Amino acid sequence: MREWRIDAVIVPSADPHLSEYLPERWQGRLWLSGFSGSVGTAVVTQDMAGLWTDSRYFEQAERELAGSEFSLMRLGVPNLPDHVSWLAAELPRGSVVAAADDVLSLTQRDALQRKLDAAGIALRTDLDPLDAVWDDRPGLPAAPVRAHAPAFALTTRAERLSLIRAAMRAAQATHHLVSALDDIAWITVLRGSDIPFNPVFLAHLLITPERCTLFVDVAKLDQALRYALAADDVDIADYAQIGRALAALPAEARLMLDPARMVVATAGKIPPDARLVRCANPSQALKSRKSEAELAHVRQTMQRDGVALVRFLIWLEDTLTSGSVITELDIAAKLLSLRREQAHFVGESFTTIAGYLANGALPHYRATAQSHATLERHGLLLVDSGGQYEGGTTDITRTIALGPTTEQQRRDYTLVLKGMIALSRAKFPQGTSGQQLDAIARAPIWAEGIDYGHGTGHGVGYFLNVHEGPQTIRRPSPGETGAALAVGMITSNEPGIYRPGQHGVRIENLIATVPAGDKGFGDFLAFETLTLCPIDTRPIERERLRCDEREWLNVYHDMVREQLSPLLGADERRWLAERCAAM
Repeated sequence: MREWRIDAVIVPSADPHLSEYLPERWQGRLWLSGFSGSVGTAVVTQDMAGLWTDSRYFEQAERELAGSEFSLMRLGVPNLPDHVSWLAAELPRGSVVAAADDVLSLTQRDALQRKLDAAGIALRTDLDPLDAVWDDRPGLPAAPVRAHAPAFALTTRAERLSLIRAAMRAAQATHHLVSALDDIAWITVLRGSDIPFNPVFLAHLLITPERCTLFVDVAKLDQALRYALAADDVDIADYAQIGRALAALPAEARLMLDPARMVVATAGKIPPDARLVRCANPSQALKSRKSEAELAHVRQTMQRDGVALVRFLIWLEDTLTSGSVITELDIAAKLLSLRREQAHFVGESFTTIAGYLANGALPHYRATAQSHATLERHGLLLVDSGGQYEGGTTDITRTIALGPTTEQQRRDYTLVLKGMIALSRAKFPQGTSGQQLDAIARAPIWAEGIDYGHGTGHGVGYFLNVHEGPQTIRRPSPGETGAALAVGMITSNEPGIYRPGQHGVRIENLIATVPAGDKGFGDFLAFETLTLCPIDTRPIERERLRCDEREWLNVYHDMVREQLSPLLGADERRWLAERCAAM
């Protein structure tokens, strides 16, 4: 930094495709700070190193940063600024801040530039100071690319490209550049494993009205896949050639791109006089609205996942009753082994969170060989897990009573259940956003003066990213309206309560947006619950549930029993009947 006359360096959690989970090559923030959470930004100045993250990771970050030179900077805490505001306030005018251009979106760059300019601070994106000191930085991933099986993909590459080209015509664009990996995987009907948990691959895609070019490591494609792509007028070029192709765009080109999903380094190859059409990638909305045929596959996937979950819960009870030792690590291993027994299972959709008692209070806790808890026959165990199947992506959280529970644990559990039920039963006019619905799940929790720091729901892909836009269910940022929920969208429903050092509660189902009819006031929408797994009734304070809430739970458990029982053995069916008994 002194050599380059830089006063601060920003190291975000990102790669050249702005992925949530990162290839090892771009896990620079982890390498630099030691903090392994999925969200966080490191800042280094000449006399300070700080790690900014949100409340989901406060305790984890404190533990992982202990003994390092990094200070934890808590996002969302009153009177504590974000990293950009902190830099603007702490650095003197004339300072220089560096952020690598291959991990910074155009939207982020513009916002960062405005704040720093106002403070008289220069921004440089043409340097990567991290690369200069990371001697053993990993190379690019090289996993093979494959087709998403037609029986599950349901629509063809040509059909999806036709939809994209219709959006291009509507925007009067002659070219469309896509760098978001989930969008590329959806458009091309291909899948890979370059990114942990997300079945995508490193690539760029440049689409014209007649042809398109996939910029990818050609060695990842077998000969049959190359022929199939050629048949759909998809040309193949090396991953590193995207810059050359952009620089060669014709003068009359109108290039459509998403500034929130495009990094500065890639956009920097576009000729400066090019005409840009800045808008969200049309594929983002298209892939979020699952067809009825896709939802049919998701429902079958939920049955398979539900069978694995029921067998896990039976194993957990039997093993604890036998007196055998179980750790949080055993939970993740057992869930993975049971899911692997299910047809069309591909892998986990994220790292399993198994948090017993105090560890459950860490929303994104991860047990490690160096730090994990042994289960005992009392208190609450929070298990958040999911699977990637050819026919859909799952994400489920259950909080389980391992034995006697405290009054506070039961109260928190019941409040979370009430919030989850309230959102499950919501009906709302077409055009409503998840930001407008967030308070429905929080209301029973707020009524007791309690809150939680994470969003209530996120979009979920179809054998794609477990976190998918454009929809979310969370508190809006200032000036934000949020994407409207639409028929076919799959979203999580996961309120929670977390008491640091004591316990955590979260109950999560996936829900699909479905039509709810028009009674003279316009079209209304509702939610169909997709997840199939018993909700533990043992920690419920029954007097806190209204009759309509009990009825919802009974109807849900009837559905779970009816759909899973035919797939289970006799002893498993008896266990399920007990756990799904009507209240």
